[in-house]
Amino acid sequence: MSKSQRDRAAARRIVEQQKAAAKRRQVTIWTSVAVVAVLVIAGLIGFVVYSNQTKTTSSKVVTPSVAVDSGTAFAVGTGPVTLDLYEDFMCPICHEFETDSAATIKQLVADKKVTVRYHMVAILDDRSQGTKYSTRAAGAAAEAAQEGKFQEYFDVLYANQPEENSTGLSDAKLIELGKSVGLGDTFANAVNNKTYDAWVATVTDTFSARGFNGTPTVVVNGKQLTDANGNPPTHDLLAKTVAAAAG
Repeated sequence: MSKSQRDRAAARRIVEQQKAAAKRRQVTIWTSVAVVAVLVIAGLIGFVVYSNQTKTTSSKVVTPSVAVDSGTAFAVGTGPVTLDLYEDFMCPICHEFETDSAATIKQLVADKKVTVRYHMVAILDDRSQGTKYSTRAAGAAAEAAQEGKFQEYFDVLYANQPEENSTGLSDAKLIELGKSVGLGDTFANAVNNKTYDAWVATVTDTFSARGFNGTPTVVVNGKQLTDANGNPPTHDLLAKTVAAAAG
């Protein structure tokens, strides 16, 4: 092969190598474009699914028309001092607080000294062996409030409070207790259909957003009240604090 032929062959190899490199770059570019496109589409699909799930969840929240404080509580009484109580029906300490203070609170209501706002939260759903008793009980109480029987049902639930880490009361038992205070078919349907379960989650989220993390949480005119050791207040401390707040 002459020198000129060798030069032309070498030139052709260089050209072929350049074409191959260009082709590889083109394939790489289009592959990258395709990957980005797939990721964008996947992201859009995920966003749409998330949006739809959010809308679906929101649409399931049924807020009792009688609820106060942005739809998170039920008011009892008409006094000038606001007493906010955050409780969980599975909470044994809440039961202790009610045993100690219920009579005092009812007397303060009767004397028109306080407006009590009951916020029934569900922070102990994991203490009922998967039955979500806290949510179910709070949802049942919501329907009782809607039918004008909140205090009666509140009292009967604490009178029959199940042990923590048990399965809690069944829906049938919740309905039975409702009947004992004058609640009927509408109440039973709400319990069976879980009408207010999503609402209970909203109330619980609000509880957390307000910086609270334990029950019972007692708040008088916007200020959390505890004893000197950080425990829930006694009935005597509660009465004194209300009196001081009333002026």
